[in-house]
Amino acid sequence: RRNKAFIDKYRKELRAMLGDISEIDSRILTQAVNEGLADAKRNTPVVTGFMRRSWAASPTKKTGNGAEKELYNTASYASYVNYGHRVVNRKGETVGFVKGRFILQKAMDKVDKQLVKEFRKEVERVNRKHDK
Repeated sequence: RRNKAFIDKYRKELRAMLGDISEIDSRILTQAVNEGLADAKRNTPVVTGFMRRSWAASPTKKTGNGAEKELYNTASYASYVNYGHRVVNRKGETVGFVKGRFILQKAMDKVDKQLVKEFRKEVERVNRKHDK
């Protein structure tokens, strides 16, 4: 009887913690991707401002094993700025190469670091809340 009561109490606490964790996923992901979005906008070179304004993030979607959210740019030439491109003269000859800025990769690195940092803080908060 005593063990059953302890096990029931433990299960109840575990369910409460799991509920907290599943709710935390999308909130932290949104926060981290928004930080990456701000970083991408900050690091985008500005000529007309169109590419900078074209950065966006999709809404957070819950999936079977967590949550997902995408960071993207809708400017047609964004991939050329991000990854680099060759320079061609009128005869079709390659005369140079413009190196990429790798804006998206830098933003995703920032998102990854932010996710680790925020999850650690949230796990500590949940543990304090449930006295673990």
